[in-house]
Amino acid sequence: MAKKKTTDELTVRHADNPNVMGLRGAVVDQPITETLDSNFMPYAMSVIVSRAIPEIDGFKPSHRKLLYTMYKMGLLTGGRTKSANIVGQTMRLNPHGDAAIYETMVRLSRGNEALLHPFVDSKGNFGKVYSRDMAYAASRYTEAKLSPICAELFRDLDSDAVDFMPNYDNSTTEPTLLPTTFPNVLVSSNLGIAVGMASQICGFNLGEVCDTTIALLKNPDHDIMSTLLAPDFPTGGQLILDEKELCQIYSTGRGGVRVRARYRYIKKENLIEIYEIPYSTSIEAILDKVAELVKAGKVKEINDMRDETDLSGLKLTIDLKRGADPDKLMAKLFKLTPLEDTYSCNFNILIAGSPRVMGVGEILEEWIAWRTECVRRRVYFVLSKRREKLHLLLGLKRILLDIDKAIAIIRQTEEEAEVVPNLMIGFGIDQAQAEYVAEIKLRNINKEYILKRVAETEALQDEIADLEDTLAKASRIRKIIIDELTAVRKKYAVPRRTEIVYSDEVEEYTETEQVEDYPVHLFLSREGYFKKITPQSLRMSGEQKFKEGDSLRQSFEATNGAELMFFTDRQQVYKCRAADFGDTKASALGDYLPAKLGMDEGESVIFLCLPGDYGGHLLFFFANGKAAKVPVESYQTTSNRRRLTGAYSDKAPLVAIVHMPEDAELALYTNEPRALLFHTSLLLPKATRATQGVAVMTIKPKYHLERVVGVAETGIVNHSRYRARSLPAAGALVKPEDSDEKQLALL
Repeated sequence: MAKKKTTDELTVRHADNPNVMGLRGAVVDQPITETLDSNFMPYAMSVIVSRAIPEIDGFKPSHRKLLYTMYKMGLLTGGRTKSANIVGQTMRLNPHGDAAIYETMVRLSRGNEALLHPFVDSKGNFGKVYSRDMAYAASRYTEAKLSPICAELFRDLDSDAVDFMPNYDNSTTEPTLLPTTFPNVLVSSNLGIAVGMASQICGFNLGEVCDTTIALLKNPDHDIMSTLLAPDFPTGGQLILDEKELCQIYSTGRGGVRVRARYRYIKKENLIEIYEIPYSTSIEAILDKVAELVKAGKVKEINDMRDETDLSGLKLTIDLKRGADPDKLMAKLFKLTPLEDTYSCNFNILIAGSPRVMGVGEILEEWIAWRTECVRRRVYFVLSKRREKLHLLLGLKRILLDIDKAIAIIRQTEEEAEVVPNLMIGFGIDQAQAEYVAEIKLRNINKEYILKRVAETEALQDEIADLEDTLAKASRIRKIIIDELTAVRKKYAVPRRTEIVYSDEVEEYTETEQVEDYPVHLFLSREGYFKKITPQSLRMSGEQKFKEGDSLRQSFEATNGAELMFFTDRQQVYKCRAADFGDTKASALGDYLPAKLGMDEGESVIFLCLPGDYGGHLLFFFANGKAAKVPVESYQTTSNRRRLTGAYSDKAPLVAIVHMPEDAELALYTNEPRALLFHTSLLLPKATRATQGVAVMTIKPKYHLERVVGVAETGIVNHSRYRARSLPAAGALVKPEDSDEKQLALL
């Protein structure tokens, strides 16, 4: 017998295409692990490191390449230029296509409103982040330049604050990071999907971020939540503050915040104007969901809802019916539509080329360490320049003390190439100093010039001493960073756009409060028709009408607020309430469930369950004699999910579903005919809904389980003959005196 290969032993066969160039290549066996290492892993790492995950400066490579190109084009201080021109220039650094580059520019633009502090000052139609239908114009129609805040991105770029690397064809270089003077990684929201991981960073208010960073620089034990109040979103809205959830985000980098729309009620016109929506949704998604609710009859207070967004900003208008309570309606819409949405956070950032999920405190610590290194490099760069200049002036000073000697050396030198070497020999200076002296103009050999250079030398020596002291003291570096953050805050900080509302101040909508509860009778037919009839209506006409060939499957006494679970032959369960169906009469056919519940084509209802408080169990019996005992609470959901898949096992044909509030005795019949009585307490509950169950009745190959009924519904007289003490059991052949036919004859 051949040995089964393990995962590590699986191989992939590689062969050249025999139809290419008429050549046939050799077939080579290669372990699948090696194929993944050589083919998939490099691609995955490239996406993670070079495309999707932002770095400590708050930018992904596509953002950085675009902004750096615009900076080199002089668009920080100059006028706007056509976006197509910018896109074309950016392709020198980013070869991924003009469409992708332009989409990046659109998201960074002021017109798109996707960022709290846009980096691109745009002119023209750049679309809107809150609308999927308001498309941006082509790049040939729009214009752009860098926003003033970009000066904080490039301030130290020419001072060796960051490393540069070659572009993709080695024709030029680009910065590996932008030396931002503020923690842009927390100010600009960012979303990236890589291979096997993702990143989703929400934006925070610039003023709060600067205050928090300054406080951490002064005191590493500072309480972040006292200064960084909550995320801030460009589209505004109201953030429902849950301190426990926010603390989790700040400490772990994962979690979610709830944001809801802001609205005002215009009493004179009896309408609601929604003027701010959650950052994670769109106008069209809200309109579609509200229209769906109105059509389904779940929202009856609305006459009309329309989009009135114009140049003045976003506006959704809801016309109310007379007598409708606007606050209660909005509470309902917050519950049922994207007017309230959760923004999920996943602070995954590249640190030294490795992705790390970090809390806010950790991110700020990393940014402070990185910014400290940037400032050190800048100070050292300036120090090196000052030392070079001082070195040249010291050489000049030595020559100016005896200028006549210098002139004599130059005049007596026959060849021009020998001037510098002769000056070096004559005054004991190096080549750089001699070159500097040789380039002095004749008009500068005067007393005033000499005195100025001597004074400059003294000033340079003082400045160099100050710079060296700065490099030697970490406190002075921290002060530089604090001063820069203070200047940024003063110049660019704006008030919060997202209002903070505490969760205990928010009134939550409860659907059950809006449902009128009264007694009803429920009827389900075998063809899938459902009727909800009041007792009064049933007394007036008790005869049930069904479609030809149809009959009653189940009936219940319940209330209008009761929850219903419809099981289908496709292993799915549809959840709704009796209130979702209109009251009808016994003479009507009722609602056709496949159409009413939006079932798949050909799907049919086979069982109705009223879960109540989700106590008890559901027993699923299969044709092979197996049964699964599943707690009803396994079908309970916290969200408003209407359909659950994998409601029961599909490994064998389903014969019956029995709802057991409490354990009791059941009778199983096969087509042999053979019967078995057993107590359901012998079955252990299973946590998984789609479990195959355990064998209850052993059945011969040519037979199958046919039906399941309560013991009281059988004609069995001698119960002990058929009762099982343990499972599985074969049961016993049904005797004539125990058959259902005998029971019918007696009646």
